[in-house]
Amino acid sequence: MQTRPSRREALLEAAARIVRRDGYEALSLDAVAAEAGLSKGGLLYHFPSKEALVAALVEQLVESFETAHADAAAAGPPGPGAWSRAYVRATLDRPGEEDAVSVAILAAVAMNPALLQPLRQRYSAWNEALRRDGLPGVDAWVVRLAVDGLWLSDLLGFEPPTGKIRSRVVARLLELAGGQP
Repeated sequence: MQTRPSRREALLEAAARIVRRDGYEALSLDAVAAEAGLSKGGLLYHFPSKEALVAALVEQLVESFETAHADAAAAGPPGPGAWSRAYVRATLDRPGEEDAVSVAILAAVAMNPALLQPLRQRYSAWNEALRRDGLPGVDAWVVRLAVDGLWLSDLLGFEPPTGKIRSRVVARLLELAGGQP
């Protein structure tokens, strides 16, 4: 039996749907309440401002990625490049259309770049893990930056590779990360 999302989760999902479907300009507390089928008072109980709502979207994005990374790391072989391989998998194996919270980055940048601070802090920790990943030279950096670029290309619709070429790109990134495709 599938459980219903909490009201807070329903509001975050509604906000992500609005930004993805209608753009950041359409994101308002009234629109989110209507999209979620809740009163504005119910929304204000969870998110007293639009900034608080967007900050929660960014935090949800960070938590979701870290869970996916931990799962990918646990499923993969240990050794040099394990962190980078998990980064590839956690970022690129997630269905883009289903990961609606990723629009939080766009909303945060449009609203207030300071709202990205939790993501900046996590990137600092991720880069520390990257430095300890055991790959030669700058390979781990190349993998991380290429994966970030591919993710943004997907998110923004900037002609991301599809089909066989995408599979080949991902396989090459995994090879650079010291693993088998």
